[in-house]
Amino acid sequence: MSALDLRAHAVSGGLLDPDAPEDGAALVLEAAGVRLGGREIWRDVTLSVARGELVAVLGPNGAGKSTLVRALLGLVRLSSGRALVLGGAPGTRNRRIGYLPQRRSFDPALRIRARDVVRLGADGVRWGTPLPVLDRLVSSRARSLDRRVDEVVALVGATSYVDRPVGELSGGEQQRILIAQALVSHPELLLLDEPLDSLDLANQQAVSAVVRQVCREQGVTVLLVAHDVNPILPHLDRVLYVAAGHALIGPPDQVVCTQTLTRLYGVPVEVLRTGDGRLVVVGQPDAPAARR
Repeated sequence: MSALDLRAHAVSGGLLDPDAPEDGAALVLEAAGVRLGGREIWRDVTLSVARGELVAVLGPNGAGKSTLVRALLGLVRLSSGRALVLGGAPGTRNRRIGYLPQRRSFDPALRIRARDVVRLGADGVRWGTPLPVLDRLVSSRARSLDRRVDEVVALVGATSYVDRPVGELSGGEQQRILIAQALVSHPELLLLDEPLDSLDLANQQAVSAVVRQVCREQGVTVLLVAHDVNPILPHLDRVLYVAAGHALIGPPDQVVCTQTLTRLYGVPVEVLRTGDGRLVVVGQPDAPAARR
């Protein structure tokens, strides 16, 4: 199936709205494509994400999910089409974006407090010693930032351990701290690249619930890259599925289904629902290793 045929099916099936208004949209892609090292990663991606939505980016390893995030940040240039991020070109609105890259681990011996890790999300780019005449202004800003740190730490449920060394925290606790770090600068958009990676199921579900709460209570748009839809399935507004050089967006039950994924991959793919409600994708091909 060609890219145009695939897109026509998606539009007719309600997965894409080609006339979706850009006014107020957090993200817009129109016929966007990326090539890296002469290889096409994906093409003809058209979508609009409204402000306040929680969207999961799914697909096999190497399909180009992280490349999509990097393109929205302006770190990877589009080879075709266009993108708008918070109303501007990619890279021009990054101060209004909270970004959590793929899983980072902290050395167990690291003694920096979790609170200070959160604070780096607001002042990590600043350095030097303030002049005496600015002491009052700096002190006022510091107090305001302290209040904001306490606010986001409470929001992600990390108050009880925020003053402990970050190296002593569990994986799930560290992820909550890193989400708080991404939130501390009052972002309008959160780009979370594999925030559930290397966490056990209980922590995956807990972190997913935190992200949903942030989205609802703070009105933040969230794009969350994940391998497994199941821990976040109850919390999602829509799913963006990237595979075989294409991408489709829509409600989870319309995208993660046998008919849609078979058309997307161009080979038979079956989606099963287990007795406990989990989705299992059977026959999903691997993407070329060069894709990211």
